Amino acid sequence: MSVDAARLVPLSAIVEARERIAGRVHRTPVLGSKTAGRVAAAHGAAVRDGRLLCKAEHLQKTGSFKPRGIVNRVLSLTDAERRAGLVTFSAGNAAQAYAWAAREAGVHAVVVMPAGATRSKVDAASGYGAEVVLHGTDFLQLYAEFERQRDARGLTVCHPFDDPAVIAGHGSAGLEILEDVPDVDVVVVAVGGGGVISGIATAIKERRPEVRVYGVEPETSNAVSLGLAAGEVVRINPHSVADGLNAPFAGTWTLPICARYVDEIVLIDDTTILAGVRFAVERLKQVVEPAGAAALAAVLAGRIPIRSGERVVVVLSGGNVDPARLGELLAAAAPVVA
Repeated sequence: MSVDAARLVPLSAIVEARERIAGRVHRTPVLGSKTAGRVAAAHGAAVRDGRLLCKAEHLQKTGSFKPRGIVNRVLSLTDAERRAGLVTFSAGNAAQAYAWAAREAGVHAVVVMPAGATRSKVDAASGYGAEVVLHGTDFLQLYAEFERQRDARGLTVCHPFDDPAVIAGHGSAGLEILEDVPDVDVVVVAVGGGGVISGIATAIKERRPEVRVYGVEPETSNAVSLGLAAGEVVRINPHSVADGLNAPFAGTWTLPICARYVDEIVLIDDTTILAGVRFAVERLKQVVEPAGAAALAAVLAGRIPIRSGERVVVVLSGGNVDPARLGELLAAAAPVVA
């Protein structure tokens, strides 16, 4: 698709966002795994030093990368917007992040979540002080309720992913990757609506354009791939076990950015995603939700084109898995073959 320069977030905005959110969010660590490196090598890609590196965004505030961009968005609200209160829609991670960020800023937050949202995510959003509205059995119904709440109550729209301030804040993770892994060759990021990969890819490509950035989407939740192919926003009814990636569409900001900076997006099925969850628990000793494990799963399954000797970083983007469902998710995982 053609790139609209007006819909690209400049590196300067990412640097400014990082300064704005400093001290409010964590600088997450980079974890290394030789076992993961060995599995990747079984598919013909011997990563540098035999260690696959993981940017641990599941250890971020509220359990996902979301507060990076969302804190930046909330801090950018005008006084009138703050008084009006904000509204967003989310399967869970953005809901929690907006609830937490709004509470910290003294802003009332209304978060619209699907009726079948993961209970632990609903409880967390409520616990952070948000007004949670549960509505709809699919994301098209959810979005309609979001629009109704916006119009009926005059709330300030705070988008979960398609917003330049959100994208800029997420880009801070890309700057950290470049600082902590200066010899990185490949970065792999899960894709829902495209917010986090847009920010990370912009930060990385503007500083080191030779680094390759790959996105990973569920086969049944591929709004960004479809949008890139069509050259415009495509609405879908997503249904993946990776609920954090179930965006009903990509955005007018994220599509041009992905077209400009992302090298390729690969699709994987749900059992492969769950294999990433299981590997993280069993071998990394990290609890990562399906959305958070998608990038790792794609590398372990040999779906990312990696050349021998390259330094690879995967983003573990979230850890908000319902403890009551963890056993069920692990049982449904495909085996990881080393």
